[in-house]
Amino acid sequence: MEALLALDQGTSSSRAMVFGRDGRLLAVAQRELTQHFPQPGWVEHDANEIWEGQIACAREAVAKTGVKVAAIGITNQRETVVLWDRKTGEPIHKALVWQDRRTAAFCEDLKRQGLEPRVRELTGLVLDPYFSATKLRWLLDQVPGARARAERGELAFGTVDSWLLWKLTGGKVHATDASNASRTLLFDIHRGDWSEELLSLFGIPRALLPEVRPSAGMYGQAAEFGVPISGIAGDQQAALFGQAALQPGQAKNTYGTGCFLLMHTGTQARTSTQGLLTTRAAQLDATPQYALEGSVFVGGAVVQWLRDGLHAIGASSEVQALALSVPDAGGVMFVPAFAGLGAPYWRADARGALLGLTRGTTQAHIARAALESIAFQSAAVLSAMNADVGAAERLTALPSSGVAQLKELRVDGGASANDLLMQFQADLLGIPVLRPKVIETTALGAALLAGIGAGVYASADEIGAIWQLDRAFEPCMSRDEAAARLAQWDKAVRQVLAA
Repeated sequence: MEALLALDQGTSSSRAMVFGRDGRLLAVAQRELTQHFPQPGWVEHDANEIWEGQIACAREAVAKTGVKVAAIGITNQRETVVLWDRKTGEPIHKALVWQDRRTAAFCEDLKRQGLEPRVRELTGLVLDPYFSATKLRWLLDQVPGARARAERGELAFGTVDSWLLWKLTGGKVHATDASNASRTLLFDIHRGDWSEELLSLFGIPRALLPEVRPSAGMYGQAAEFGVPISGIAGDQQAALFGQAALQPGQAKNTYGTGCFLLMHTGTQARTSTQGLLTTRAAQLDATPQYALEGSVFVGGAVVQWLRDGLHAIGASSEVQALALSVPDAGGVMFVPAFAGLGAPYWRADARGALLGLTRGTTQAHIARAALESIAFQSAAVLSAMNADVGAAERLTALPSSGVAQLKELRVDGGASANDLLMQFQADLLGIPVLRPKVIETTALGAALLAGIGAGVYASADEIGAIWQLDRAFEPCMSRDEAAARLAQWDKAVRQVLAA
């Protein structure tokens, strides 16, 4: 049996999954990743822990199946910055995670200088600490001697995919794919290359940067496994591919630590006027592929907060039962802006809030409001997406709520297993929410890209047949009620932004 190994390095954990050629999940191994919070708003990971946990998972998953792996695909938390010594392979600082907000003041300064329109024109992104460039600049300026070493070519920068590729190949390959490069604020998404203009703006020596390649193709040989690494994509672009959303107008939402809604726009880079991002999608060759993206910073992480911060539950799996113990949220609205608000608001300074509390409020009401907040944030992103592409034939406006009505929304990620959340999402959007049999489509997408890159699949045409439906959640809520609930959410967000 031909099998494909996917390395799925996420924000909360490192996982390895082995898939059969038909897309069936054969084995999985997982290690939780330590989160470091040295100061409020700062989030770091230990890059060596990332590598050690990821390679341990790979060994365990392969050992469980006993099958021969044909190729390896990598998918990763995207904007997180790793900076390491080329000779020793040792990181010079902990990795700065995409959630990290330490460069917010610098981003605001650049905005005041009027630089954001040009940055957005080149990258499709906004000036926000979310992306890699300002984090990389911070490391070069704050780690003693780092800038001088970088200019001498002694250091290497990468997002987590590049770090894993470097380690897997024994330091022989320093590369990334276009989907990851497009999240750095340093990549011209139209020309398909690093931008000298942006490198100068952020003070980044080009010698630090990896080579940019298509998402499918031969990257190098994994020394330990003796098989090619032939697929790389950022987690959200990998999920879009794994959902077989390969045509313009198809969309998916991934419910992980954050939520990420992507709509494929084909070979056209569509500029957003609604606070969404234009990004490179996974591409099989030199032909660019694009997507519109809305990023919600705190999705499933709100359930982790209920567990670890509020101690309302002992395990994340308990949240649905707690939320279902009450008929509704009792008027409670939860805006989980723990790390600011992402699309379509882009307010790094926003902080979380619980609104509508009364003497009758219980942990169950807060748990239900927390789950609902994930769906509300996703609905706001889709509404912005509708405003951007409302003229497209695939979309029509719902006059009662303003939320885009796609024919369907494909969903994946750990929190998509929560039936209460998925039903509420369908109710808000007024469209079927489709959950596939394999909800780990991020890892599946990486495996499929590796399969194409290694010749296991002849083309992307084979990918569509692999996707299989598990359950369709049909909307039950009236459009008037959905509009009223969305208005409640908008009011809560306005209160947070005004604070």
